[in-house]
Amino acid sequence: MAVAFVEIQVGEQKLFNGVRFPIVVSPSPPPATATAAIPLTQSIKAHKPFLESLLLKSGAVLFRGFPLNTPSHFNDFVEAFGYEELPYVGGAAPRTNVVGRVFTANESPPDQKIPFHHEMAQVPEFPSKLFFFCEVEPGSGGETPIVLSHVVYNRMKDKYPDFVDRLEEHGLLYIRVLGEDDNPSSPIGRGWKSTFLTSDKAIAEQRAAKLGMKLEWLEDGGVKTIMGPIPGVKYDEKRQRKIWFNSMVAAYIGWEDERNDPVKAVTFGDGQPLHADVVYDCLKILEEESVAIPWQKGDVLLLDNFAVLHSRRSFNPPRRVLASLVK
Repeated sequence: MAVAFVEIQVGEQKLFNGVRFPIVVSPSPPPATATAAIPLTQSIKAHKPFLESLLLKSGAVLFRGFPLNTPSHFNDFVEAFGYEELPYVGGAAPRTNVVGRVFTANESPPDQKIPFHHEMAQVPEFPSKLFFFCEVEPGSGGETPIVLSHVVYNRMKDKYPDFVDRLEEHGLLYIRVLGEDDNPSSPIGRGWKSTFLTSDKAIAEQRAAKLGMKLEWLEDGGVKTIMGPIPGVKYDEKRQRKIWFNSMVAAYIGWEDERNDPVKAVTFGDGQPLHADVVYDCLKILEEESVAIPWQKGDVLLLDNFAVLHSRRSFNPPRRVLASLVK
């Protein structure tokens, strides 16, 4: 039996210009069993224009109450949309492939917060959309707060016009030191071999060059990566507005481990340092404007990566959230 999608309200949503953020949809009628995952994929194909219109309107759609229990169910759900997969090349987070086009979300330790960012904003080829799936809901905490990028841009432009003008003129430089192998204790612990999907330095250099990234090899087998200058503000053509599209706050406060000093991880594109007070005030604005809906098992959150930044709160295990990236 075909599944219809109906909007529901949950307490944590916000209203922006009369539109709920995120939009939450549930199945109608509610599924009786997990086998309903099969007609669900057919329903996604049939209702894809409607679902995309919700995403365009809100920037984020949370699917709740659908019969999705396993990574394979999630993989089928993502594939039903028919979007091309984006390989995870150049990103910082440690991740593991689970099934098909499904990966673990950032595997950094549960006591660490992951700051707000657009996925892979520090490289030229970033995903247009992200899917997140809650396979195991958190013991406590572990929400994925989301925030509308144009709202952040408008508030920053109002409060710090000179800073934003410099950002728009010069962009940002991102500098990160990678080990040879992954370091699961670090939120940016992806080694260069898994970052570039090769153990051959020459191939890594080719793939880095394709991203516009410079590499400086280190004696200990690691590598320093220099990315940019890359724009920190973009224009969302679909919605006709400027967006705060960067990893400035994430890098400045979160790119820290034994190899990396976060204050040196990001600068203006001309190499000049950022102002700490402005960065931390930007973090405050992100928090103030964000929405965090607690995960429930089976939830899928679809984000327009152009419109929305996301983060992760610390949590008490267990928690398993999976992800899939779209070109």
